[in-house]
Amino acid sequence: MTCLSRPFLKRLLMTTVLMASFSTVAGETLITNAVIVDGTGGSSVIGSVRIAGDRIVAVGALTPREADTVIDAGGLVLAPGFIDTHSHADERILSQRDAGPKITQGITTVVVGQDGSSPYPLATFFEALEETPATVNVAAYAGHNTLRSIVLKEDFKRTANPGQMQVLSGLLREELDAGALGLSTGLEYEPGIYSSSAEVLTLAKQTAAQGGRYISHLRSEDRWLQESIEEIIEIGRVTGMPVKISHIKLAMKGLWGTAPNILQILEAARAEGVDITADIYPYIFWQANMMVLLPERDPLDHEAIDFVMQELAPPAGIIFTHFPSQPEYVGKTLVEIAKLRGETPAEAFSKLAQLSIGYEVETGQSGDVIIGTSMNEQDLQALMVWPHTNICTDGGLQDRHPRGAGSFPRVLGRYVRDLQLMRLEEGIHKMTGLPARHLGFINRGLIKPGYQADLVLLDPKTVADRATTAEPFLSSSGITAVWVNGEAVLHKGAFVSAYPGQVIRRAAAP
Repeated sequence: MTCLSRPFLKRLLMTTVLMASFSTVAGETLITNAVIVDGTGGSSVIGSVRIAGDRIVAVGALTPREADTVIDAGGLVLAPGFIDTHSHADERILSQRDAGPKITQGITTVVVGQDGSSPYPLATFFEALEETPATVNVAAYAGHNTLRSIVLKEDFKRTANPGQMQVLSGLLREELDAGALGLSTGLEYEPGIYSSSAEVLTLAKQTAAQGGRYISHLRSEDRWLQESIEEIIEIGRVTGMPVKISHIKLAMKGLWGTAPNILQILEAARAEGVDITADIYPYIFWQANMMVLLPERDPLDHEAIDFVMQELAPPAGIIFTHFPSQPEYVGKTLVEIAKLRGETPAEAFSKLAQLSIGYEVETGQSGDVIIGTSMNEQDLQALMVWPHTNICTDGGLQDRHPRGAGSFPRVLGRYVRDLQLMRLEEGIHKMTGLPARHLGFINRGLIKPGYQADLVLLDPKTVADRATTAEPFLSSSGITAVWVNGEAVLHKGAFVSAYPGQVIRRAAAP
């Protein structure tokens, strides 16, 4: 059988049929001349990958067949599709089905229901995704804050009583039965911040009994970080299930340089048998609301605000990305706004926080979103290279933090290629095989026969993030093509009109 010539392949790649989909009914798809990085962390190999339907069926030195659709990778890197273990795509995925900020990073699976907030009920959310699929696969946790809001309603500034715990348990059981991966908490946010450790542990035990896992935005990423880490370790110790720290960070000047100490605590827990892991995004600034910086939620506490300015988020590093009371402040730093108002940064913070609270009370909508610069580059790198840390975005589909559009290419461009913090194979492992293992996925995250054909073709010489705080929606460079469940959703950097994403449910416990 004669192999297809390069001129013929070039013509074939330009056809409208290919632009609609790389898969065919009569034949299979063969990606040739690729540097295959299979997601295990092992060395790359040059070879081909055969796709039939939504599965990888062969990997290696493969010969094209007459009915094949052949894609010449041109010596670029072919990797498993990236898995975003902490995503907020659920906020818009049903209306923004192309999931552009994800696909253009090479992300093929998003895991939502994070920080304790999830679509409710998940059964309805999953059904909607199956009726009108997105470009990406979607899995979800059940959010503790969501369930707590349903049960405690406005009376949430306290621990749940026994009767409420029974109702919480019933709701959680339904969400886990619907296919939730497990329980997520956001213990630095309302209403989870008012829950006791005993309340969380009770629900965690139930999650473990139903075969789930646990992920948490810790109670504190700054003042009480070590105590918060001990809390999640205890949950893993008592329940025996896998536990994950969301977007691990040391978000206080007084903690800078202590990443080795934190990792030592985590390693000791793992040596004890606690399956604790973490995910991380590659930026030293975060995005949340102003009041997350004030655990007592008192915008008039000037002593606490002074501490914030000195230790947690310097005024020049606080950027407002949403402030509906005075939209002209969006894009400006706290220093710039304070100057406009003729106030000190601390005074401006207090006044703006009060405006935000008033707006939220009046409208029921968020009164502010800020970016805060709180981390140290050396700590970020130390936490990133920990063998049990995988990459995430912590971003949505219209996120004004550049992490939403740039996290994965930033790791591959800045930390892998430029800083050589890790090998390419290791960086890709932290985006594919490692998160798949952390999530309990059994047929994604590797280039291996029998696995789902979630794939990304990238140029390791040019892959890079372009999103910034000023232009947060700029798509990344170097991501050439993306396949989800065997169908192309990105070709030569352009979107393909295809929505092959699947819902990934946790298998029911026996």
